[in-house]
Amino acid sequence: MYTDIEIAQACNKKKITEIAKIAGVPDEYLELYGNYKAKVDYKLLKDLADKPNGKLVLVTAINPTPAGEGKTTTTVGLADGLKKIGKNVIVALREPSLGPVFGVKGGAAGGGYAQIVPMEDINLHFTGDFHAIGAANNLLAAMLDNHIQQGNSLGIDPRRVTWHRAVDMNDRQLRNIVDGLGQRADGTPRQDSFDITVASEVMAVLCLSKDIPDLKQRCANIVVAYTYDNKPVTAGDLHAQGAMAALLKDALKPNLVQTLEGTPAFVHGGPFANIAHGCNSVTATRMAMKLGDYAITEAGFGADLGAEKFLDIKCRMANLKPDAVVVVATVRALKNHGGVKKEDLNNENLEALEKGLPNLLQHVSNIKDVYKLPCVVAINAFPTDTKAELDLVEAKCKELGVNVALSEVWAKGGDGGVKLAEEVVKICEEENNFTFSYTDDMSIKEKIEAVATKIYHADGVDFIGSSVKQLAQLEELGFGKMPVCIAKTQYSFSDDPKLLGAPKGFRLQVRNLKVSAGAGFIVALTGEISTMPGLPKVPAAEKIDVDENGVITGLF
Repeated sequence: MYTDIEIAQACNKKKITEIAKIAGVPDEYLELYGNYKAKVDYKLLKDLADKPNGKLVLVTAINPTPAGEGKTTTTVGLADGLKKIGKNVIVALREPSLGPVFGVKGGAAGGGYAQIVPMEDINLHFTGDFHAIGAANNLLAAMLDNHIQQGNSLGIDPRRVTWHRAVDMNDRQLRNIVDGLGQRADGTPRQDSFDITVASEVMAVLCLSKDIPDLKQRCANIVVAYTYDNKPVTAGDLHAQGAMAALLKDALKPNLVQTLEGTPAFVHGGPFANIAHGCNSVTATRMAMKLGDYAITEAGFGADLGAEKFLDIKCRMANLKPDAVVVVATVRALKNHGGVKKEDLNNENLEALEKGLPNLLQHVSNIKDVYKLPCVVAINAFPTDTKAELDLVEAKCKELGVNVALSEVWAKGGDGGVKLAEEVVKICEEENNFTFSYTDDMSIKEKIEAVATKIYHADGVDFIGSSVKQLAQLEELGFGKMPVCIAKTQYSFSDDPKLLGAPKGFRLQVRNLKVSAGAGFIVALTGEISTMPGLPKVPAAEKIDVDENGVITGLF
């Protein structure tokens, strides 16, 4: 049995110039990063403006469990499956963060025979986008503190600085720090903190910007602090937007790579879905839709997070209309939601599966009944799945009028995704009445309550602590028309990670609200969610190594 990285390293990759030809990218828009990676100039979209869009397919999943769901694997395998049945298809995925790579998750480029390559490059430094985002974030932080140090003509209250520094690593030690200590020339002492780079508003700004002027304007709009008389201070007030955009100009261009089977794939941007909006860049998605008859994309974590934000934020801002949604699940994960421990998941247990199935069925119902989109359930197959278990999942889904397709892409690549591909082609032809879960004219409070009650199925929302004052302040400052981005645990529909399945009788606790004016949404932090994750007791980094020839091992 080969590991994911061994399968990826044995792949006979095509030169990226050949992949570009398959995708229909002219040479003049291609910027090579070696033999197997390239950036594509976003100006290509202007030349493709009159070309009709392909079908947009979103891949999402149930709430994640330690058993694994295989959402990226299914996304890649579905694309390869569509290619197998003669469709012109492009994938659009997020870039992995170094934090999870060295933390719990390991690599994030798919798995088995459904991966994107070069897998090691994509999982580590890739084309430097995350470094550029971190540098732009920290330039703004440095300019902000320098302004305070150099006389503070804007009247910034150092206790009301909202802009954090960023590093692309899980490092809980940086959640709460004090900086500016030492001599008077060493800065103004204040409490500070770091976010992981994927939670930085600069990441969201990059993923939502269409070109450099748009990028500069969004950077200028970022609120970094408040004055002593309660007025917001922006990056534009600090004259930081031009330098930030200079750092980000190349990162704005989508990255082109390939699947193991030579299907073109854009991998660009990587905001987490539990603490940010969880989707690859709008530019990469639009490019995939212009170049392919089918654009297959995914959103992070479960459908309550990634899909909700893809549909309510990204589609709203970019005027996108999805044609179909795939909800990924495994029998093992559903049994885990039904109370089975990880070590016992290989044993048939129809009773636990029945208890765990409401998690899948609630996600499916949300897609169909709230967002009015056609949907198919993809069961990511494991050898331990029994016929009785698979039959039960299929029967319960059919009660909701949703078909189930067995996905065997991990073991068989595109061949294992043909059935799913055929089902996706079929439902893409259905008419849909896509709608959002809330409207623009609702208040911030009403929008959060709409997501909580319609998508999470909470009884309501409690605004606690500083969020009560923040709610009134943000409305008063004119930010009330923005969509909401709820930061919440990925493991549960609720804000309690221990409430598995489809819990009822809970209320969502919102403890903090902040405006991401550059990105264009309000962030609501719930429960114990943190914008700086920590490493586990035994981090994945302990198993990652490189030999004298530069060959990496242990990366998934």
